[in-house]
Amino acid sequence: MDFKEIKELIKLVDKSNISEIKIRRGDFRITLRTKEFTEAIGNTKTRQNIIPISTVAPSMAQQVAPATPQNEETVVKAKKENSEDLSHLIEVKSPMVGTFYRSPSPDKPPFINVGDIVNPGDKLCIIEAMKLFNEIDAEVSGKIVKVLIDDTSPVEFDQALFLIDPNTV
Repeated sequence: MDFKEIKELIKLVDKSNISEIKIRRGDFRITLRTKEFTEAIGNTKTRQNIIPISTVAPSMAQQVAPATPQNEETVVKAKKENSEDLSHLIEVKSPMVGTFYRSPSPDKPPFINVGDIVNPGDKLCIIEAMKLFNEIDAEVSGKIVKVLIDDTSPVEFDQALFLIDPNTV
């Protein structure tokens, strides 16, 4: 496998949500991993043919980085920030893996902001998956308490995106 083919593999990983890929061709073996994947599994022995994507192409590694489930951490942090009980809040979760967008385009304002009141059917965000833009609608009425994901961040299936307080309708 030559350098050009390795670059093509990196592009493939860049265009997908793959965090690790292993290729075998005869005696040649290569494993590409994102930096976050390597950190997630801890300090393990690495074989000499493992190439962290961040070493080969740091800008691509940032784009490919898998979303880390921060749901529990974010909810705990929100609970610490607000001394009130937040157990009544409803999490709006991602129905798919993709890229999270708060607005319909970069030059447009976000669909919703913290403090906005939403009703069922109101647009909350867009998740792009495989070049398809999927609008995510509110399923309950309430006040947006927290946006848990940064704009243009990768998201995982069932990852919390927003916290809604249904008691403020």
